[in-house]
Amino acid sequence: MEVQLQSDPWEWEKPMATYLLRYHSDQLRSIASSPDPNLHYPLFIDFAELMEEHPHLARLIFSQPTPYLQAFDNAALLSHRIVVRDLEQEKNVVEKNFIHVRINISGSPLECSGLLALNLFVHRGILLTVKGTVIRSGAIKMHEGERKYMCNKCKKSFTVYPEVEARNSISLPSICPMQKLKPCGGTNFQYVENTIVCHDYQEIKIQESTQVLGVGAIPRSILVILHDDLVDVVKAGDDVIVTGLLTAKWSPELKDVRCDLDPVLIANNVRRTNQLKSEMDISDDLVTKFKQFWEHFKDAPLKGRNAILRGICPQVFGLFTVKLAVALTLIGGVQHVDASGTRVRGESHLLLVGDPGTGKSQFLKFAAKLSNRSVITTGLGSTSAGLTVTAVKDGGEWMLEAGALVLADGGLCCIDEFDSMREHDRATIHEAMEQQTISVAKAGLVTTLSTRTTVFGATNPKGQYDPDQPLSVNTTLSGPLLSRFDIVLVLLDTKNPEWDAVVSSHILSEAEPDRANNDEDLAKVWPLSTLKRYLHYVKETFKPVLTREAERVISSYYQLQRKSATHNAARTTVRMLESLIRLAQAHARLMFRNEVTRLDAITAILCVESSMTTSAIVDCIGNALHSNFTENPDQEYAKQERLILEKLGSIDDFSDMNRMGD
Repeated sequence: MEVQLQSDPWEWEKPMATYLLRYHSDQLRSIASSPDPNLHYPLFIDFAELMEEHPHLARLIFSQPTPYLQAFDNAALLSHRIVVRDLEQEKNVVEKNFIHVRINISGSPLECSGLLALNLFVHRGILLTVKGTVIRSGAIKMHEGERKYMCNKCKKSFTVYPEVEARNSISLPSICPMQKLKPCGGTNFQYVENTIVCHDYQEIKIQESTQVLGVGAIPRSILVILHDDLVDVVKAGDDVIVTGLLTAKWSPELKDVRCDLDPVLIANNVRRTNQLKSEMDISDDLVTKFKQFWEHFKDAPLKGRNAILRGICPQVFGLFTVKLAVALTLIGGVQHVDASGTRVRGESHLLLVGDPGTGKSQFLKFAAKLSNRSVITTGLGSTSAGLTVTAVKDGGEWMLEAGALVLADGGLCCIDEFDSMREHDRATIHEAMEQQTISVAKAGLVTTLSTRTTVFGATNPKGQYDPDQPLSVNTTLSGPLLSRFDIVLVLLDTKNPEWDAVVSSHILSEAEPDRANNDEDLAKVWPLSTLKRYLHYVKETFKPVLTREAERVISSYYQLQRKSATHNAARTTVRMLESLIRLAQAHARLMFRNEVTRLDAITAILCVESSMTTSAIVDCIGNALHSNFTENPDQEYAKQERLILEKLGSIDDFSDMNRMGD
């Protein structure tokens, strides 16, 4: 039932209370059952539901949020007292002092109404919503939210609130604001003792996502003020949707410097969307096409796999080993948590070490396009935060600024010039890559940030690459840091006349469209958009489990590596075993199935063999830079499988196990 529109927001308190009792009685009962009366409790309201029930009130809240949201908070307390009175016979029912109405814009016209492309003069004073990533989070403070004064003439008291525009200072009105119909005209006011109400206060800064920006666009940022129950809800690196009131505050007064207005958003509601980071629209028709594709290649599965791999960085000729490594890294394995709560990461890490001109940066950029959430940076980093996190002083206050790994949480972090990272990054990146957290204790700010991200690094060797020296010497990266990478590929630009002739022919044909091959090119079936959705679909859908045969192959190879390990091997440890499992699971996902077979285990071994952090046991890989797609990959794999099984033990043992099944 619609109530006639009133001009005074306080006249809406009873209709608001009636609305809350009718639609949100469950929340009110839950608040009444909470034990602490001095905490600040949120009461969530759906804006779409409010528009349907009270369209005029919804418009007023949108256009004049400050007075009407204050009235809504008073209405929440009024309805809360009614609920408490009805439940007075029940135990543990306590009347609360602070309840705040939080507007949820999901499903309403306000949803996604802005991406920080804000105009202060257009949007100032209205309720709006912005999306972004938290790049800085400040310390929690105590802030004076209101105090009461009494008019010496009419003896009535009124509440005064701090002004954000004046940097939270409190200004008294020129005349008494009470008795608006018959004002008393009083100008002398007296502070009412013990009426100061303090609130928790925190400032964060959010920046619009680089995924929605065009090339060359600079991401904008805005300061967000959080109060009461919204404090300490989000951390640096979180994706958020903030609903609030856009206003401005005067910048600090400096001598001989013009004082400007800085835009600021006073939050009414903050919603973390980290769980939505990897969401992507994949239609049922596209899933059907994926199934039909694998049905077509059921007799030659590796040929179908190579057709998908050809779609990765198609402008770079060959480099089959690198493209396979990129695909397995982006897909990743299955995260494992044991009974004690210890978590083994599912994300894989890849490092390309190679001479200039070998296509490393091309793969970095293409991998960033394949990921739904990605950050590209260099080892030095684009900000003072670098790759991890740092403490910065902003306006006299210390704030945590998130680096590239924190901002890429839940996605991919591409790091070029990996060896040139800052010193404080070298100390903390070990934890960020393995435990996938960053523990911070800087400038009195102590917290832990999440870095559940896949790291794809690229670096040049220091001078001429010396195969006789360890990888740590050639790259100036420490052995423990190199051990964090599941695959490390070295791309050496050796002189090979046959390879040079093939590559030059490919580049020249690309430059002449008229000479394009008329034969069916399987890579054209997998354009960037389709490939991106396929990798996302298999990663979210399949949770592959190792078969007994795959477990035996991986275990035998690991034991053989342990026996042949030398002091130069950087990671013949349990980490290598975990990498084998991740890569085997990733290959099973790439092959569109939920079971890790011997094929997946052998492929994982081939990837590890191509990595320069382990000693090669099976000499059948060759230079990764010169690796190319074969015409009959299934036949080529059969040869490689026989070589590996001969090294691991008796082929008959594995064949007997294959016949026995699981």
